Amino acid sequence: MRLSAFFGQTLRQAPSESDSASSQMLVRAGYIRQLAAGLYSYLPLAHRALRKIEQILREEMDAIGGQEMCMPVVHPATLWQQSGRWYEIGPEMARLQDRRGRDLVLAMTHEEVVTELCRTEVRSYRQLPQMVYHMQTKFRDEPRARGGLIRVREFVMKDSYSLDLDADGLHRQYIAHYNAYHRIGARVGLDLVAVQSDPGMMGGKVAHEFMYITPIGEDALALCEETGYASNLEVAEFQKTPDDNGPPQPLERVHTPGQSTIAKVAAWCGVSTRQTAKMVFYTGEFGPDEPSRLIAAVVRGDMEVNELQLRYAVKAQTLRVAESEEILSSGCVPGYASPRDIDRNRALVVADDLVSCSSNLVMGANEKDYHYTGANYGRDFEADLVRPIALAYDGAPDILGGRPLNIVRGVEVGNIFQLGTRYSASMGATYTDENGEDQPIVMGSYGIGVGRTLACVAEQYSDEYGMDLPISVAPFHVILISLGRTGEVRQTADALYHDLLNAGVEVLYDDRTASPGVKFADADLRGIPLRCTVSTRSLSRGGVEFGRRRTRQWEIVPAAQAVARIQEAIQACFDDLAQRLVDLPTWETRSGRP
Repeated sequence: MRLSAFFGQTLRQAPSESDSASSQMLVRAGYIRQLAAGLYSYLPLAHRALRKIEQILREEMDAIGGQEMCMPVVHPATLWQQSGRWYEIGPEMARLQDRRGRDLVLAMTHEEVVTELCRTEVRSYRQLPQMVYHMQTKFRDEPRARGGLIRVREFVMKDSYSLDLDADGLHRQYIAHYNAYHRIGARVGLDLVAVQSDPGMMGGKVAHEFMYITPIGEDALALCEETGYASNLEVAEFQKTPDDNGPPQPLERVHTPGQSTIAKVAAWCGVSTRQTAKMVFYTGEFGPDEPSRLIAAVVRGDMEVNELQLRYAVKAQTLRVAESEEILSSGCVPGYASPRDIDRNRALVVADDLVSCSSNLVMGANEKDYHYTGANYGRDFEADLVRPIALAYDGAPDILGGRPLNIVRGVEVGNIFQLGTRYSASMGATYTDENGEDQPIVMGSYGIGVGRTLACVAEQYSDEYGMDLPISVAPFHVILISLGRTGEVRQTADALYHDLLNAGVEVLYDDRTASPGVKFADADLRGIPLRCTVSTRSLSRGGVEFGRRRTRQWEIVPAAQAVARIQEAIQACFDDLAQRLVDLPTWETRSGRP
């Protein structure tokens, strides 16, 4: 491809809406352009890179028995109503109607459609197991699109679906995907970490996310290198040991003027923050036919509330932080709230299990500038529910060996779910077993975001000049730069360009009339790993200048040997990536909990 005829321009400065390194680089390099919040056009460079990622996904899915197909983006709402998700998912689902007034859904994912296909295509146990996949557009009306391609509203996802006779068959296909996802990460140049995760709207009981560790990640992860424990912070477990605060002391109401924070109250009362308790208020929504309710969560003062576990504890569909007026209506005073004097008709009190076994706590007295000391669970206050609702924290002892957890950030590149019969049972997708009895098909779901994968690769392989993408993802293998418009330089560059094309090399030829500085700057931005330059200077030194962008070390190669040298370098780049496939994490070698 000649740059003189190429669609898409580089930019010297990233637009103001670019809020991550990957977003800035992809925009500046002419890969993507934002149409609206969370909506992007993929220019030719990005399109080529995305197709390469898709091909890697395709090869790895085929290798574990996948069959590629394609399912629609627009779904009849009746399918989502049958599964129940029509009623469970909020405004992130795009709902619409056709001209006849029938409800439709823009695909967020395709479990319902696969299950519908099972009802028509699977009859007998002899047809199972199966695994199908496709690469298709999804739409989720994200409330806060960010990070360029990290969190968008419209995106392409590879989603595969396993269909099995029983849980053992599902487990085998789950393991196959777990291992394949690590291979996919290695082939695109990313070291992915598999962590336990919450199944969320997908359903099922077992799920893992494949995370790219980066400070820009939206997800918090709890990792322990010593024991191998790895979990999304939302579902992370940790050991809890109550502090020995001595035998129960009398409950006393003390004056704490202006001491409205945990740190200030603890210092005023002469205790550590570990000997305090705090209440955090939420309003829970339980469904269209049920009233909302105030939820009062009690955790130790040095900890935070795990909102996901709290939502599960009270069986709420959603939680939001309560307003001051809602808190006051329960008889509590914001900043000085206490479970001791709360109106139980207006609020549901949930205490963390560590609070219930800690003694002599300091907590609010439901009056401005006053707190209780010596508060003990069972004698001075009680909860409606006691559950593990405290969030794991940096340094917390992990559940496996008591070693400290490390809290880091990450971007979810892919996820895998053991759905079980979540969809087949509700939608009537069955097979006939050996005894002639109908059994629900046991399902798994497995996704990877194609654009998000590109964003993570761009994030990792960026420097002050631009991108240096792995050769497996880069839109071209080599960029050929001509620094002459006529004469021997142009003739040599043209001839080399045609020779490279004939040799099957993916080459982008910068034949523009721009200055050398512009050409080199653009080459750095675009992320193509190999560079070959033809100039008067290089010819005077015996050939063309060639090297890897990453090392920025250039050698002179005779023009007649340039194609062979470039092919050799391309293979070396692929060999470097292949080393990542050695000693990859697998299900069988993982440490820690599944």
